[in-house]
Amino acid sequence: MTPLNRILALSATLFGLVACATAPAPAPLADTLGRDPQLSTFNRLVVQAGLQDELRAAGPLTVFAPSDEAFKALPPATLDKLSQDKEQLKAVLHLHMLASKLPAAEVKNSSPKSLQGSALALARAGEFVTVEDAVVQRADIGATNGVAHVIDRVLLPAKK
Repeated sequence: MTPLNRILALSATLFGLVACATAPAPAPLADTLGRDPQLSTFNRLVVQAGLQDELRAAGPLTVFAPSDEAFKALPPATLDKLSQDKEQLKAVLHLHMLASKLPAAEVKNSSPKSLQGSALALARAGEFVTVEDAVVQRADIGATNGVAHVIDRVLLPAKK
């Protein structure tokens, strides 16, 4: 091997090692979403509701995760009430989840059942995907047990 070929081979190897070191390793939804600074409120509520293990389970799952901005748009009393009622908090978070992996490109106008039990109105027009009245801001965050999409609103169960 010539010195130039040796240098090129070493460079390729080092580049590969650096690329592997900088890309986060595939992880379950709980860990993948936990690394996203725009989802700190969602992640805090997942922990508070005790749903981390569920988001680490085999899946597949789809999570429509409201951004921190979406939670800020809720009336403060609503968020406080949810924080004090673990069962209601679980219900609200389960409303944001499907028991299947649904990438944005596969969304059709449909109403699949959420883990909470309610049907979610899904729609896609070109690149735009909506869930109820929320718009997907960032789609297809991959995880080992499913996929997540960041949405701009918090979905709340219908009042009885």
